[in-house]
Amino acid sequence: MIFHKIISTTFGIGYIGKGAGTYASIFTCLLWYFLQPGEYEPKLAPVLVTLLLTMQGVRSANEVEVLWGKDHQRVVIDEVAGMCITLLFVPVEIKYIIAGLVLFRFFDILKPLGIRRLEKWPGGWGVMADDVLAGIYANIVLQIIIFFNIF
Repeated sequence: MIFHKIISTTFGIGYIGKGAGTYASIFTCLLWYFLQPGEYEPKLAPVLVTLLLTMQGVRSANEVEVLWGKDHQRVVIDEVAGMCITLLFVPVEIKYIIAGLVLFRFFDILKPLGIRRLEKWPGGWGVMADDVLAGIYANIVLQIIIFFNIF
């Protein structure tokens, strides 16, 4: 169970309390930036890491639900996975990472366009699915920003 607590809280970030999801998202952005320095090249590794994080997030969220209840605020692995999805296939530049962070948090907090419905899915799937969709929406908007060279 300790493994699932560590994963679901993203190394304890979830214990921060209020704002833990934002801190987990910022932590993810920092890791994304520092672990992929240099010119951006589409690589398989970030996709695989994102997929593995998402699947492990489902599993760990299922396990800690027994202790903490449905989608407890300590569980922030969903924000990590959603943030990774936001940044997939995006140049690793500060301006895009910050834009991705703002867009992901916008979609994650407001939950428009059907995102809220996914929270109702059972167990870890419900915990992860809404953030996955928020990450997809944020990535689409970010791709449009990049394509049209908005900034």
